[in-house]
Amino acid sequence: MTNMTLSIPEDLSKRMKRHTELKWSDVARQAFERKLKEIEFMKRVLSKSKLSEEDAEKIGHKIKAEIRKRFS
Repeated sequence: MTNMTLSIPEDLSKRMKRHTELKWSDVARQAFERKLKEIEFMKRVLSKSKLSEEDAEKIGHKIKAEIRKRFS
């Protein structure tokens, strides 16, 4: 197994130290696995997509505009 060193903010480190019941390396490993599954899923979905990047940007702008209207 490969080892990895992470830098985290001091405040986060202090808060983590309060929970010695957790194996933080396991928590990090699970988070990495979850994020990789999300990325791999999105790649599979996008590989089948017929939308161009320009199409996706247009749709994104329309969605954001509607959200702004709704919450303004």
